[in-house]
Amino acid sequence: MPVARVVVDVMLKPEILDPQGQAVQRALPRLGFDGIADVRQGKRFELELEGPVDDAALARIREAAETFLANTVIEDFTVRVEESQ
Repeated sequence: MPVARVVVDVMLKPEILDPQGQAVQRALPRLGFDGIADVRQGKRFELELEGPVDDAALARIREAAETFLANTVIEDFTVRVEESQ
């Protein structure tokens, strides 16, 4: 049975302070990685579905993201289908 992958990327909203991202940004120049103006840290969920990724499946994943995977008070999320390799 074919398996399709859907990716949910969750990021803090721009107005929310991101101390982990700031810590990474401060560390990068010390490690020789110059020229990086900003870092925001997020999280990624990869969901493998059995069968086709249709509108109903994507709607259920968006519901899961909105109610479980992301805290929509402070985070935004995107849902996308990842092409098979």
